[in-house]
Amino acid sequence: MAGNAEPLSPRAKLAVTAGKAAAAVSRAAGRGSGSVIGGRVALKLDPDLLARLATHLDVVLVSATNGKTTTTRLLAEALRANGEVVSNALGANMPAGITSALAGGSEARYGVIEVDEKYLAGVARDVKPKAIALLNLSRDQLDRAAETRMLAEKWREGLAGSDAVIIANADDPLITWAASSCPTVVWVAAGQEWKDDAWSCPSCGGVLQRPAEDWFCGECGFRRPTTTWALSGDHVIDPYGSAWPIQLQLPGRANKSNAAVSAAAAAAFGVDPKVALERMYKVQAVAGRYDVVQFHDRDVRLLLAKNPAGWLETFSLIDGPPTPVILSVNARGADGTDTSWLWDVDYTRLAGHPIRVIGDRKLDLAVRLEVAGLDFQVCQDFDEAVRTSPAGRIEAIANYTAFQDLRRRVGN
Repeated sequence: MAGNAEPLSPRAKLAVTAGKAAAAVSRAAGRGSGSVIGGRVALKLDPDLLARLATHLDVVLVSATNGKTTTTRLLAEALRANGEVVSNALGANMPAGITSALAGGSEARYGVIEVDEKYLAGVARDVKPKAIALLNLSRDQLDRAAETRMLAEKWREGLAGSDAVIIANADDPLITWAASSCPTVVWVAAGQEWKDDAWSCPSCGGVLQRPAEDWFCGECGFRRPTTTWALSGDHVIDPYGSAWPIQLQLPGRANKSNAAVSAAAAAAFGVDPKVALERMYKVQAVAGRYDVVQFHDRDVRLLLAKNPAGWLETFSLIDGPPTPVILSVNARGADGTDTSWLWDVDYTRLAGHPIRVIGDRKLDLAVRLEVAGLDFQVCQDFDEAVRTSPAGRIEAIANYTAFQDLRRRVGN
């Protein structure tokens, strides 16, 4: 068990102080939370600061293409049943942002840290986690992130022999491949709605067979492992066969999956599933996601979808037709500048919804919707999209920077 924080060296103290000052200046200038610039300044002064700040913590890392911010939030709430938690709750998930988060956790017992997929192995080497939760891997920002099979291989090599308990989604073959180099793995049947990145065997390249919910490679024998935890409808099944109800305020099957993985991870820290899942009910929104806001006298629910798998899950949780939908897509640095992924999204699922299209790449999206045979209207901005939408609560779905644009516009 991790103990109290040891006093930092003078160099580390200086780095923390300078980082907090830089973050404060950034906030005062209206440039966001300042966590990234603060962490960069701190790490420049002490490159080993991240490791130093984690020495007193029991750390769990959370990584995935989709769901890592929400899972981090759910898991942090569960672990608070046992003690104070420090977490990068707003999603600054690269080393600089993680360093900023841990700098405020000198009194914490646990560190619950979301980690960008590219940085998982390096952060794990620095903070020596007790557990790592791996949820899913799918295509995402190919101009900045590796192809999924390459990323799974990097995880497999980078985590090989790890002392951490790995909590892994056995329904994703890429996650199974990445985790199978680790000596201690807790396999969770958490489900996988998006399968288009996992039809070939990550071990040999052969075609995976997918009878029902199972999967296996007929050429090399690589297959879905036996699970000890499972998502079953509205319940989490624990290793003893007990079924614990999932009662979330967050919508959708994907969040039930996140809760199942979180319950399994919390159990690795001694938190009972009943306690863990009951605490997760307190989470109403995550960094603005799922918030219902008032704008121009209309109720608007804000939803984030960054890649094809995320859009698929989001379509499954919105209210049915004729609920109006606003779609917003940007292609800035944080989004990835390549919008070809739009052609991987099954937008025909929005048939019957009145659709408004906005964002920097609204014309790219309009072409995609035209090919899908949908009725839509291109608008200049969010205000016009809301004003022209038919009656009813509006579902606003946006990718990363477009989502931040919406939050700023509504003052969320």
